[in-house]
Amino acid sequence: MAMDVVERVEAVTRYGAVRGTREGSVAVFRGIPYAAPPVGPHRFAAPAPPEPWEGVREAVAFGPTAPKTPYPEPFASLLTDPVHPGDDCLNLNVWTPEPVAGAALPVMVWIHGGALTRGSSAVPVYDGSSFARDGVVLVSLNYRLGVEGFGHFPDAVPNRGLLDQIAALEWVRDNIEAFGGDPGRVTVFGESAGAISIGALLASPRAEGLFRRAVLQSGPPEALPHVKVRAMVRRMAARLKVPATAAAFAEVDPDALLAAQAAVLRRSSPLLGGAAFGIVEDGDAVPGDPLARLVAGEAGTDVPLLLGWTDEEYRLWLAPTGVLGHLNRMGPMALALTAARAGMPLAAVRARRAAQPELPVGEVAGQVLTDRLLRDPLRALAAAERRAPAYVYEFGWRSGIPGLGSCHALELGFVFDVLDTPAARALAGPGAPQELADAMHAAWVSFAVTGDPGWAPAPGEPRRFGA
Repeated sequence: MAMDVVERVEAVTRYGAVRGTREGSVAVFRGIPYAAPPVGPHRFAAPAPPEPWEGVREAVAFGPTAPKTPYPEPFASLLTDPVHPGDDCLNLNVWTPEPVAGAALPVMVWIHGGALTRGSSAVPVYDGSSFARDGVVLVSLNYRLGVEGFGHFPDAVPNRGLLDQIAALEWVRDNIEAFGGDPGRVTVFGESAGAISIGALLASPRAEGLFRRAVLQSGPPEALPHVKVRAMVRRMAARLKVPATAAAFAEVDPDALLAAQAAVLRRSSPLLGGAAFGIVEDGDAVPGDPLARLVAGEAGTDVPLLLGWTDEEYRLWLAPTGVLGHLNRMGPMALALTAARAGMPLAAVRARRAAQPELPVGEVAGQVLTDRLLRDPLRALAAAERRAPAYVYEFGWRSGIPGLGSCHALELGFVFDVLDTPAARALAGPGAPQELADAMHAAWVSFAVTGDPGWAPAPGEPRRFGA
């Protein structure tokens, strides 16, 4: 029997040569290190450059993923999150139609979501083949998560996961030309925690000049109060019976650290303003609140933006666990509780209910949370005085999975044009419309190539995708 011949392709980075594979019309390089493994002295430190290597490094498989705990059910059935063991987790992947220097193709850099505690660039929905098929060099990256990336310690640099992202963007600036990309035409895009990260990058002097355009999907620019992030470290320290310092945590067995992290995550509720791992103001990479700096015109005013949300973001957070049904049964009390926990005036919540009187109380509460946490900040960013335009979209197609509706993360399979994959079907169900994926994917490509996704910028009406 004849064996299929796998075509290999090579590129040369500043740290050494890498060998990927040709997959159809696309060349793919996986697991390229952009920083040193975050172990030993690098564990709770800012990222350091990778060690150069001799010869040609194989880049045919996804590299190690950052330490994380799996999604609990029912989320594990909806959100694919593979684990690849190993220390060298600060790695990235490149899909390109032309792996030769001088092609000068536009570049898109994907920053994954997962509440800064889960996810990776190896999630199947994030396959970059469709972007490369359409003439874009697609880069996806891993960064440190949870306590390793975003735990706040008195003896460690803060925002380590964000610094990882900046290091990856610097790698793109310095190396992407070898893969056919133009380092002057980089668009960053991300969803949920990835979009929150991009909001911080937009406002960061450390990231200035590393990208030309930005896409924020279902995630606002924000920085959490130090006390909320510090609380997560203190809770872990109490369970581990060690001081709440990076030096003490570095001595803890990694599996024990993950077990403690999983325990405190089960008790946290960032949706309602509780403790969480997150980006904090640090006077350096995050010199002030990102949203405030962006709205005031102190940063990012020359970067064209594409930003938006789904109609029923809250359904992924509240419906699978039964919380949404519980809120519906609570009646008006649910609205009062939601207003108090979300820090919103009760009058605003009542106005939301009056605007949609047909919705059950729990649905109104979910929409209130979505407005408070996500839509209102993004609307403020779109309405700010900026030199570059901001394009707004809304995603309204409803999942075929009962109860999910037009939920958080549903648009990803459409943006990446991977509706035929099991990972996309897990959230979208069967029969997702390919024509909608064609339209969304084309808009994202157009934005990366021209800066215009195909509709009028704010204050024009948002572009509706789906019902």
